[in-house]
Amino acid sequence: MSTGLTVLVPCYNEGAQVEVAYRELTGELADLADLQILFVDDGSTDDSLAYIRALAEADPRVGYLSFTRNFGIDAVTAAGYRYAAWPWIVQCDADLQVPPSQIWKLLDRAAEGYDVVFGRRVRRRDPLLRKIGSAGLHWAARAVFRIDMPRGASTFRLMRTSVARTISELRLPWFMPAVPLVGARHTAVDVSHRERDAGRSKLRPARLAGHAFELFFGFSWRPLNALYLVAVLALAAAALGLEAAHLLVSAATLAGVAVVGRYVHRVAPRPPAFYVRESNLPVRPEDTLTGGAPTPPPPGRVPPGGD
Repeated sequence: MSTGLTVLVPCYNEGAQVEVAYRELTGELADLADLQILFVDDGSTDDSLAYIRALAEADPRVGYLSFTRNFGIDAVTAAGYRYAAWPWIVQCDADLQVPPSQIWKLLDRAAEGYDVVFGRRVRRRDPLLRKIGSAGLHWAARAVFRIDMPRGASTFRLMRTSVARTISELRLPWFMPAVPLVGARHTAVDVSHRERDAGRSKLRPARLAGHAFELFFGFSWRPLNALYLVAVLALAAAALGLEAAHLLVSAATLAGVAVVGRYVHRVAPRPPAFYVRESNLPVRPEDTLTGGAPTPPPPGRVPPGGD
């Protein structure tokens, strides 16, 4: 039975850092007989794809998928899990803030019988506001919304590919809380963290805030339960004839519309998570814009004298 490893490397406008990541990953993992470096280009607008193509042409261990546009990290991971070649997959950002040498720690712990091993960053080398925001998000998820978030979990993680695919196909908004939700055996190990090799984080405050809402509304019914309580209190105030009770009722109504709308959005039909424009791997027809059909050029004018 093969025990090969796929290294999933999300890319968005990474440029020459793609080559740096490739060299360090392949150098560190040279002792693995079965290795795939899978780059997923999330609609980059720079020369990232050119670097990836060159690596794929020179090394058959390199696979890549390039999206038609920027679909976001959840789409990148879904594609990576779907097209991974080997039974184990580790997610490693192109910026290499977690050194590839730390992958061995995850592999050693997985050998104890775990399905998912998260890297728990020690002395995290991120801006203070980013660290505070991340810690606050995890605290709120556990303490306020009662979401089972693996403590210390990060996107640097090793998974059985089959388990990762099962979770991905649920189309839940977050991977971390989905791991305990489905009963996967998981743990975390301490890993080192360093300054970014190049560039800066692609995650912006607005996107991080939206990601937080997806977590809270995607895994907890507490916002809806709180709304029920507010509605009952507002109606009680109105029944007692308290001044400004109508304002409470109006506020509760508006809040109710917003919260219910968020939950309706959660269960509404959704389009595919991504579309692939280019790849050196066999791609499912449903993952392409053309549905796998050939794309001949458009017809042109018949030249003079032609039949």
